[in-house]
Amino acid sequence: MNYRIESLMSARLFVVPQFADERVYFLSNLSGHLSLYAMFYGGSVPEPLLPPNIALQNPHLIGGHSFYVFPELEKILVMVDNNGDENYQPMTTSLDGGFPEPAFNNFFKNYRVHLGECDRDKAVVYLLAERRDKPMNETYRGDLKTGKLTKIAESEWGFGVSAHSKDHSKLLLGTGYGVGDSVLYSWVKGKKTLLYGKPLEKRKAGEQVPLNGLGNAVFSPSGKGTIVTSAVFEDTFGLGYINLKKPGVIKPIKLKGVAHTGAGEMENIVHLKDDRYLVTFNIDACSWAYEGIFDEAKLVMNLKYVLVGQEPFDGGMLEHLDYDALEDVFTFSFSTATSPTQIYMIEGSKRNDLSLHTNEKILGIPDVHLSKGEDASFVSHDGLRVSARMYLPAKSLGFKGARPVVYYIHGGPQGQERPDFAWFSMPLIQYLTLRGFAVFVPNVRGSTGYGLKYVKHVDRDWGGQDRLDHVHAMTKVLPKDKRVDVKRTAVVGRSYGGYMTLMQAGLHPNLWKASCDMFGPYDLITFSERIPETWKPYFKISIGDPAKPDERADLIERSPKTHLHNMAAPMLVIQGRNDPRVIAAESEDLVKQLKAKGKKLELLVFEDEGHDVLKYENRVTCYNAITDFFAKYLKP
Repeated sequence: MNYRIESLMSARLFVVPQFADERVYFLSNLSGHLSLYAMFYGGSVPEPLLPPNIALQNPHLIGGHSFYVFPELEKILVMVDNNGDENYQPMTTSLDGGFPEPAFNNFFKNYRVHLGECDRDKAVVYLLAERRDKPMNETYRGDLKTGKLTKIAESEWGFGVSAHSKDHSKLLLGTGYGVGDSVLYSWVKGKKTLLYGKPLEKRKAGEQVPLNGLGNAVFSPSGKGTIVTSAVFEDTFGLGYINLKKPGVIKPIKLKGVAHTGAGEMENIVHLKDDRYLVTFNIDACSWAYEGIFDEAKLVMNLKYVLVGQEPFDGGMLEHLDYDALEDVFTFSFSTATSPTQIYMIEGSKRNDLSLHTNEKILGIPDVHLSKGEDASFVSHDGLRVSARMYLPAKSLGFKGARPVVYYIHGGPQGQERPDFAWFSMPLIQYLTLRGFAVFVPNVRGSTGYGLKYVKHVDRDWGGQDRLDHVHAMTKVLPKDKRVDVKRTAVVGRSYGGYMTLMQAGLHPNLWKASCDMFGPYDLITFSERIPETWKPYFKISIGDPAKPDERADLIERSPKTHLHNMAAPMLVIQGRNDPRVIAAESEDLVKQLKAKGKKLELLVFEDEGHDVLKYENRVTCYNAITDFFAKYLKP
């Protein structure tokens, strides 16, 4: 059977839905690229709200909200960049759509802007704006009714607004210096007060402070305290309470009503209304979401309703959940490894009134031919458990013998591969299994989803122990599985996964018959020079400072450039021309220098993409290029 990638991509995206004024607003790729649409409650023909020449960005890359609807103002605020360059600008259009115009008289033209907290009723938004010319982040409050901007704070690390009081006189501001190293402030009428953590400027040279893992913070029902996700009490995160009048003291909040089991961590807390909160978890890479009621006197969060995690929303990923306090309605998008994104609503006092608003299907491919995947977790070289999944071709496809392996490495590095059909990874994985490949997907040390200690393993150790996890899997784990042929293995990765692909090709050339690097850093020195200015402080702390001789030497040693003269297998390099994270010059340098050494390389550049491949035609080209390249050398 010869299935085409177009069949897998016939299932369109329906993500980040918002319910407002009897309509559901969402992002979809109905036009071939990601754009903004609306349909009426209960389902109707989706209406495009932006001109066809405007393409929006992957919401997982955007660092905030993609858009927000303001019914009373009859406007939509939407974040627009230029074909993936990530220089997001706040733009407004009407509820009926149109060409978006700058929201604040083009004030932010020299900034990269992220849309944070929003007040739908008052049409107030909070924006984190990154300067393009120097490492400085500025936080603003914007009034969409008047166009007025109020500067809240600035720092090279940024102050994200995680919560506001009803009258906006009080805010919660968070900043971080690396994963797990965070500081929380209260802001009251212009005065900033430290609530928890130790600011960098108050630390002595070389001082190490305990990691707290402070995440999202929200006000308590009384407004006298804040509830925050934290790793102070549990490595896999829990809830803590800070009395605003007693800074520096955090107390644990007890959870009642937990229905899930398995390995994972708490992800987030969001205030819904009054004493009600949304608490989300990542368990075995799958989403769980609860509606909880907080007892502030007893410091207990009662998880009353399971919204996502149990049938029919089990074994998959919550792409986004929106709550309309006026109508008391949850709107969300959900998908699994074998089923596309759909938009759902949950209503009713007992949260048992469920409605489906889309009906996307994968056309022309029976469900039985898709791979659900299986647990393939293993114990690594030093005894650390590593979560992984194996996707094998379905038995119904009729492939015989041990299958060649595609070893898939996720980006980040502090990220995670999850069973969702929304973005780039899963259609590729499914297409590879339809073509006869087995696909191995590990979440090695440094991945999110397994606690703070696990994710911190990769800090200042790029290409170190995590690289050895991959080697261990290839040499000690996969050879024991007689269903796969490790002598026919290719490696592919995106972003940091591309970097790791390059490191594998250079340091362990005997393991691979082919490789594919998608926008991976080639030279950590030039990479550190080319990233946006506002990212450089984080890079210096978490990866290394090229201005310091000993750290510069380490970055050189950990650069693929240093080792790729050993590369033996053919390599496909894929790059977006507008990528601001790993700019095109990184891949061009890679190809130029390796071709000069006589290495077998192919280069595929998408002129209208950034740090992703989003547009339909480009995705078709990309998926076919990768799969055909691997088929050529692995012969499934």
